[in-house]
Amino acid sequence: MCVSLDDVTAEMRRRAKAINFGLIYGMSAFGLAKQLGIPRAEAQQYMDLYFERYPGVRQYMESTRLTAAEQGYVETIFGRRLHLPEIKSRNGMRRKAAERAAINAPMQGTAADIIKRAMILVDNWLQQQPEETATLIMQVHDELVLEVNNEDLQRVDDEICRLMESAADLAVPLIAESGSGDCWDKAH
Repeated sequence: MCVSLDDVTAEMRRRAKAINFGLIYGMSAFGLAKQLGIPRAEAQQYMDLYFERYPGVRQYMESTRLTAAEQGYVETIFGRRLHLPEIKSRNGMRRKAAERAAINAPMQGTAADIIKRAMILVDNWLQQQPEETATLIMQVHDELVLEVNNEDLQRVDDEICRLMESAADLAVPLIAESGSGDCWDKAH
């Protein structure tokens, strides 16, 4: 079923995220069924269709498991390593947990590397600005929260987005979006 972007509902997005992230993290049909509130057989159909449409995901998962077992670690695209001592465990639960970590770590770790690089770029730029222009308050996952003077908001907003989008040179573009408000909740 193909749905136009304008017709995608919040529930469709929630389900798509549950499927995408769940499968990457090694979620079973039982776990997916529980998360989506659907029968296990329907969850299995989602999984089968997903891997049929996106065979590269399964290939990535399998090659990452093999690489992790051979090397004992996985890496982010910037070379940061996560060592996986349980990857060859005789205990199946421990080995499966290490395999899930092996699949997840390169993506989550790369995202963490990118936001750290973005923070450095933003901090370097902020150091060059007048003191009252903006202050980096905190980082939450892939977000940077700043306190900005209203008169500088558009200029700072444009530059922060540009800097964040330049934090890594990938095969796909990094896209930064911004929001503003009197508090973090209102900025979303």
